[in-house]
Amino acid sequence: MSSEANEISSAPITPRPAAPKPPVAQHQQPPVSCPPSQYNSPSLSRSPLLEAAIPADNHRGGGEEEGAGAIVPSKTPKGARTPLGIRTPRMSLTPMFLTPLGSPVRKALRATKLDPEDAWLPITESRNGNKYYAAFHTLCSGIGIQALVLPVAFTVLGWTWGIICLTLTFIWQLYTLYLLVHLHENIETGVRYSRYMQLFSLTFGDRTANLLGLFPIMYLSGGNCVALIVIGGSSSKLFFQLVCGATCSAKPLTTVEWYLVFTCGAVMLSLLPNLNSIAGISLIGAITAVGYCTLMWVVSVTEGRLPGVSYDPVRQGSPIARVFDVLNALGIIAFAFRGHNLILEIQATMPSSEKHPSHVPMWRGVKVSYTIIAACLFPIAIAGYWAYGQMILPNGGMLASIYHYHSTDVSQFILGLMTLFVVINALSSFQIYGMPMFDHMESKYTSRKKQPLPWWLRCIGRFMFGFGCFFMAVAIPFLGSVAGLIGGISLPVTLVYPCWMWLKIKKPKMYSPSWWVNWVLGVVGMGLAGLLIAAGVYVVIDTGIKVSFFKP
Repeated sequence: MSSEANEISSAPITPRPAAPKPPVAQHQQPPVSCPPSQYNSPSLSRSPLLEAAIPADNHRGGGEEEGAGAIVPSKTPKGARTPLGIRTPRMSLTPMFLTPLGSPVRKALRATKLDPEDAWLPITESRNGNKYYAAFHTLCSGIGIQALVLPVAFTVLGWTWGIICLTLTFIWQLYTLYLLVHLHENIETGVRYSRYMQLFSLTFGDRTANLLGLFPIMYLSGGNCVALIVIGGSSSKLFFQLVCGATCSAKPLTTVEWYLVFTCGAVMLSLLPNLNSIAGISLIGAITAVGYCTLMWVVSVTEGRLPGVSYDPVRQGSPIARVFDVLNALGIIAFAFRGHNLILEIQATMPSSEKHPSHVPMWRGVKVSYTIIAACLFPIAIAGYWAYGQMILPNGGMLASIYHYHSTDVSQFILGLMTLFVVINALSSFQIYGMPMFDHMESKYTSRKKQPLPWWLRCIGRFMFGFGCFFMAVAIPFLGSVAGLIGGISLPVTLVYPCWMWLKIKKPKMYSPSWWVNWVLGVVGMGLAGLLIAAGVYVVIDTGIKVSFFKP
């Protein structure tokens, strides 16, 4: 019997058609409820939620005898497994642009209202960002022309307290930045808070958000765009004078006309559709910001200290005036760090999934960008104060001091390159600071019409915003005189609100280190903001404001 079995088994097998297998009940996977603009998201390509039964002929190594509809088993260790044919499909009905983060999302779907309008708005229209894009945007928004007045703060605080305050403020804002990055995704509800105002409103309520958060957040966007038009237009005029020279016969443009030239260039760039599409512009803005900061402190160190320079802190006026001078210096240091109102918006451009949350690449990009920011701000503050001491010009800071003291010593090419970098950085920063305003305006249309904004209406809206900022820059040229006052109002956005939102959302254990740190920073920051507002009011009353409407 065994010999017969051996003979039969050794005989060649006659090919015969395979018997049809009985159909196995399978759950048909529903299509992903995701807008067409989201299909290219990297989170979709690597998400296990989209893995379905793939025909064998789409895989390498699939044999012909397996059939066109066969399912290729995955390469995992053998063991007791549920057959693929009867396995419950891992498919969620949650749109990927709302980022399901895990099993709690499926439990919260009944109470969570999904918002498909995010795919129509410029901040969340594209989710293909990465850590490099995050670094570009953060670096472009984190270095501004206000950093050039950091040596002015040292004239009041001196060497020791100036460096200490600058270091503590840098650590403080980096900590609140860390909080915002990790508050972007709420694991309990499974929702991504893609805008600062959205997170603030859902944490403290709409009424409190409109009362305490709306004006500072909108000012940090619109007010910065107005200031960038003033800076960019003035620097453009200065650059033209350097290039044209003293013997130039061309008729120079007026200051208002240079504002208009700069505004036209900024508006044309603002027609790019979404935040991810301006990543290249942010890269150029970051390079130019690092360039002019480096050129300024290198030129100051190369030219050496001015004759008779002094490093004694300024002590003038009454004791009250001295206190307000110190507060104003602290305000200058605090205002040098900006961009926290854009962090959630930048992180919203990244894909996110259960295995690849967006806070990981975002924090990597932030660490790289703020390392570069520190390498720019600390040298320009220390080298600028070392070179000019008490003789640094309070209006304009480093840029004005270099032109005032070294215009004949430094090469015209270096001065022109420095000024050109300032203009290009202002153009680039206008785009990223204007994006939240574009998003806010377009959200009014999409929430009412329940459809995306037409391209022609988007162009009209951005033209209106750009030239509205131009009108403000021309009509109220003394806006910089009250910058300290308005800056004190906007200070909590950077240093206070993230701490309170962390306490409200994460609910750390009472009297734990996290609880104490956030409460102390929140209370101290709010008190500092109140003092800065009082100091701003005092400076306005004491020094007065030169009101000159339509006379830039």
